[in-house]
This record gives sequence, structure tokens and C-alpha cells, in this order.
Amino acid sequence: MSRTYPMRSADALFERVTVGAFQLANRIVMAPLTRNRAGLGLVPGPFAVDYYSQRATAGLIIAEATQISAQAQGYSGTPGCYSEAQVQGWRKVTNAVHAEGGTIVVQLWHTGRISHTSFQRDGLAPVGPSAIRANAKTFIADHGFVDCSTPRELQLGELPGIIADFRHASMCALDAGFDGVELHGAHGYLLDAFLRNGTNHRTDAYGGSIENRARLLLEVTEACAKAIGPDRLGVRISPVSTAGDSHDSDPQPLFEHVVARLSPLNLAYLHVVEGETGGARDSLPFDYAALRDRFEGNWMVNNGYDRQMAIKAVSSGRADLVSFGRPFISNPDLVERLRDNAPLSPLMAPDTLYGGGAHGYTDYPALERVR
Repeated sequence: MSRTYPMRSADALFERVTVGAFQLANRIVMAPLTRNRAGLGLVPGPFAVDYYSQRATAGLIIAEATQISAQAQGYSGTPGCYSEAQVQGWRKVTNAVHAEGGTIVVQLWHTGRISHTSFQRDGLAPVGPSAIRANAKTFIADHGFVDCSTPRELQLGELPGIIADFRHASMCALDAGFDGVELHGAHGYLLDAFLRNGTNHRTDAYGGSIENRARLLLEVTEACAKAIGPDRLGVRISPVSTAGDSHDSDPQPLFEHVVARLSPLNLAYLHVVEGETGGARDSLPFDYAALRDRFEGNWMVNNGYDRQMAIKAVSSGRADLVSFGRPFISNPDLVERLRDNAPLSPLMAPDTLYGGGAHGYTDYPALERVR
């Protein structure tokens, strides 16, 4: 039987709330958005300070997916959070967001098999749970989107190093001034690829059963929670999304197990992508309420939410937070627009989304300039 959740007012989306260690001005979250604008050394680019500080009215900003190590890179121009130069670069961003009264965490990822040999040391193969090439594309500067390379299977003795890299990057994130961290356990990247029986054909302690396939995500989460505190840590999952050639024969019991195991860790939140990433919300049958019933903490929902859907989700108690992706790209003042039920600005040309400079990044007009 589904749990019942306390009803809230229709204004709850726009009201202050405590989420783990975070005191948020509202329940509207800026979802992590890859923009491929990092500079030399994968340091956040020169316009990142403006980009994020412009959006500081979000209750919470989740900064773009960010590498935990050099091996973790899968796309051109995506930043890291493991070197001193990267930490210093991010500190400029977090200082600017805090100066505007905002709260910001960073999403940490290892792209796993969603990568290319050109990003790997000495042109080696990227890594994955198994040596299965993803039927997916990655982005290489000056070449555009290209097929992912065939990965090699991570050896059992390498997995403690992956966990250590996540732990190190989470501590670097706090050094950089982030209020916390979100772990990217979605969209076919390394942690998600270990979860799925379509991508994980291992026969050791990290493959086969649901319990084994969930082991790496849980061990990474536990290590990061111990390093920075569980109340500063969130996890993102995408139970039915096929992004990154992600697929599983029976996702319902898999993710019910994952969520039930994450719940006792007392995380700041769990971030759930409903349906197909950037596409249909009902792409495959899935009981999200059954997941919600297995998690005692803050529940963040994502994918295609508009104003009315977000208000209903929060006021009904079905969700505690709602994250918005592309609307935050073209509307730096999205919170104000949603509160006033004002029109939203459309995205600029598609070629401004990935890579480039200020155009399509920091030059979207705020509401007061378009009235």
C-alpha cells in the first residue's frame, strides 16, 4: 500500500525549506546541464561565474556533471573537480553564487563507457563494467558527435580506486566552496552502467544479482557520505531512461532495491528522472510511487515539469523538490517567471548549447528586461 504524504499549500513550491544541511529559498532546483565550456585543464570557463550567479535565485543549483578524475572524462569541455586549478576555478563560481544568496552543489560523474579513446591516457580504451560498446555518441571538439569507443572491463582490483576518486572529488568540491555534492547514478554513465544487466555482464561480486550490481553505487555513496556528511550528499537515478544506451530487463525491482538501500544513509535528497530523459515521461511502465514509498528523505523529481505540474507535485506531497533543466538555460530568472506565471524565453539556436562562449550561455534576458 502506498504511503500518504502531507498536503501543502499551492505556494509551497516558492517557500523556504530545509533540505539536509541546506537552507533553500524555494523548492525549485536548477538541474545539472552539460554545456562543454571548460577551459585549459578542464577548469570552469571564463563565463561560468556569470552563468551560475545569474541563476542563484534557484533554491538549489546543481552544477554541471564534473569529472572525478582524468579517466572519467567522456566529452570535450566538461570540467573536473580533482586538481587544485579546478578547485580554484570552481571557488570563483561558488563565491559568486553565495554572494547572490544562492546554494550550489556539484554533480560528480565518471562517464565510464560513454567516452572515447581520445580522452584517455595514451589513447587507451575507456572503462566500463563489461567490454560492451555503447550505442551512443560523445562530443569531441572540432569533430562534433562521434561514436563511443569500446570499453575494457574494469578489473576487480581497480574498483577501490574508482571509489577513492569519487571520495577525493567530493572533498575537493567542499574545498571549492560547494555546499554539497550530487552523485551521477543515471543516464548510462559508470555507476548506472554497473546497475543494469544490459551493460553489466560481470560474474564477480559486482555483477549478476541485483545486490551485486548495486554494490558500486552504494559503496561510492557510503564513501562520499562519510567524507563530506550525508546531509550534503544527493544521488541522481533514471530508472527507465535509455540515455547512454542504458537498459535493464526488469528495472522495477532493481531500483526498489537501490532506493531502499539508499534510504538509511540519510542523504540530503534523491533525484529521480521520470521517464525518458528529455522525452516522454511514460516511455515505459514504471511505478515511481513504489520507489517514493521506500525512501524516507527528500524526493526530487525531474523531466518535463512545467509550472502547474511542479506546483501539484509539491503541494500534494508527491515530491519535495522539482528540478528544471533546459528552462533554466534560457531563463536565468526562472523562479520569478514561475512565481508570476510569466512567459518563458525559448532556447537559442542548438549550436549554442554545447561549447562556445557567452552567446547562448550568459546573454539570455531576465524578466525585467523583456517586459
